[in-house]
Amino acid sequence: MVFLEKRELQFPIQYSLVYRNSLPYKTLKSNFIVNRKMGILYGMVARGNVVLAEFSATQTNANAIARQVLEKLPRGTDDSNLSYSHDRYIFHVKRTDGLTVLCMADDSSGRRIPFAFLEDIHQRFVRTYCRAIQSAAAYAMNDEFSRVLSQQMDHYSNDPDADRLNRLKGEMSHVRSVMIDNIDKVLERGDRLALLVDKTTNLQGNTLHFKRQARRYKNSVWWGNCKLTVALLFVLMILFYIVIAFVCHGPLLPSCLK
Repeated sequence: MVFLEKRELQFPIQYSLVYRNSLPYKTLKSNFIVNRKMGILYGMVARGNVVLAEFSATQTNANAIARQVLEKLPRGTDDSNLSYSHDRYIFHVKRTDGLTVLCMADDSSGRRIPFAFLEDIHQRFVRTYCRAIQSAAAYAMNDEFSRVLSQQMDHYSNDPDADRLNRLKGEMSHVRSVMIDNIDKVLERGDRLALLVDKTTNLQGNTLHFKRQARRYKNSVWWGNCKLTVALLFVLMILFYIVIAFVCHGPLLPSCLK
């Protein structure tokens, strides 16, 4: 289970703990110097305090700050997501199964893109090196994987589809969570499924009943029309007979039968 670490860390440099949108941010105060650039500027992969690969898109002292962050991370193998802020730059840290992935990004990048970048890098690194991670020496993967860091930093910093893709993934994840919650609720109430079947059966029965009623109504209307037609014909015949009897001077039509 991934959780957000909220314990304060004692850095050689001073900081103050602040919260921004439910993610813990620790504000670092140091002589940090960086050239202004949008997006993700620095990336690192480490096992504990051992840096296995890193890449910086610009000349900064981000690697020095990153090492201080590594040294002061809480011990243990618990998964966690952390963010440390300095001025307009944020250090985002994702630790999973003892492997730490870190990046420094412009604060305008928000959290979704940097943490999507960290998740992407973690999956690529584990898929590429697998068991070698546990025994690798410092910078053992740097020559090869620094290029991957560079490419993915550029992608998540400059590709407009990166944010859109992550937004869609987030929406799909939310929909999936809602569906799972709904399924759990149905399973917790077994009668809900039975009720749904009963309602379906009742609906089918009501449909058949409606069809029968409609057929009966149609037949009754047809017979009513037939009866009305016969009655009208009978009345017309009587009227015709009365007229003929009047013309022929009697009900037996004596004048007309001579």
